[in-house]
Amino acid sequence: MPKEKKDPDIREAFLDPSNPTQRQYEALRAFFVEGLPSAQVARRFGYTPGSFRVLCHEFRKNPQRPFFLPVHKGPRLSAERNATRQKIIELRRWNLSIFEISRALQQQGRRLSPASVALTLKRAGFAKLSRPRR
Repeated sequence: MPKEKKDPDIREAFLDPSNPTQRQYEALRAFFVEGLPSAQVARRFGYTPGSFRVLCHEFRKNPQRPFFLPVHKGPRLSAERNATRQKIIELRRWNLSIFEISRALQQQGRRLSPASVALTLKRAGFAKLSRPRR
């Protein structure tokens, strides 16, 4: 059987993982399986010694924790959140300010700060309203 050539790029995927859960897994594996000192593992994987101790403590409490789950692409909007988002967009089309939209939502029983309204509008592609001149 031919011996496979070791690829340094593949090796780096394990030594310097980009996914946070893979990094946790590799760090815990280095500590618990390979027996490396915690300070060395923390340094290698970019943890402070204290945060790595917390990671180990949490892992000891739940060693069956799943590490390799499919990554969700962005938050999933619930029907209520989606309805609120649509209402914000509808009110902006009436040229209401973020403060007026926030008050209108509050009257409907939906508490949303003006900053949250502004963020929702920004994500939906709306520009800020121009301020009236005095």
